Amino acid sequence: MNSIPDFSDSELWSLCDTLKQRYGHDVEPDLAEAELRLDPHSSELTPCPALFWKEHGVNFVIFKVGERRYRAQFFYRVHQQYGTGIDEFDNLAECTVTLLQVQADHEAKQAAQQDRQ
Repeated sequence: MNSIPDFSDSELWSLCDTLKQRYGHDVEPDLAEAELRLDPHSSELTPCPALFWKEHGVNFVIFKVGERRYRAQFFYRVHQQYGTGIDEFDNLAECTVTLLQVQADHEAKQAAQQDRQ
């Protein structure tokens, strides 16, 4: 039995509002479920609600790992996955903004490296 609550309507609104501010248009995330290892010292996988969206060739996912607890990552391909550098957030808006900023910083760094080549 999954003890992690689904994303609430207010959490969904917060995410969608942040994404609309970032991209200038409505972005509808897909609801999903992922199995995550919540305890790094255990091999047990826990089903967790997740929100997934894709913009400008980048895949984003936010996992809800508990009541007001979130993890996030973005990826381009399976072997190009990136986190935020923060294990967990207790605020979805902060999680979303940090995820978007880390991804934008990553792209800027990649572009600068390509310019130097």
